[in-house]
Amino acid sequence: MNGKLSHIGIAVANLKEAVEVFSTVLDKEPECFEEIADQKIKTAIYATGESRVELLEGTSPDSPISKFIEKRGPGIHHMAVQVDDIDKELARLKEAGVRLIDETPRLGAEGAQIAFIHPKSTAGILIELQQHH
Repeated sequence: MNGKLSHIGIAVANLKEAVEVFSTVLDKEPECFEEIADQKIKTAIYATGESRVELLEGTSPDSPISKFIEKRGPGIHHMAVQVDDIDKELARLKEAGVRLIDETPRLGAEGAQIAFIHPKSTAGILIELQQHH
């Protein structure tokens, strides 16, 4: 694991409104927008130095982001850590007894391979492992 913070994911109820606010606060426009149909989300991503801010809006009521907002309201959803070999990291974490949401990687924003660690294993914080090719 290289451990570099890739991004902070922020759950928002309305992506357009959140982009207006974050563009003003960060004094820049998003680097990209993307919809990930199988995860039922739309994203806007801002480059902020060596890491990013990822705004996430659910595209359906059963989306993980929509469910998160329903339970907790908008706010920080996850932090993502860059890894060099996601399969190796998942195997290492599983062997160490860390509870995983994803035992195999799936496709995330910008074509990255991603997998999530269950927050019950990480002091209540949802952690995303992310590998760019």
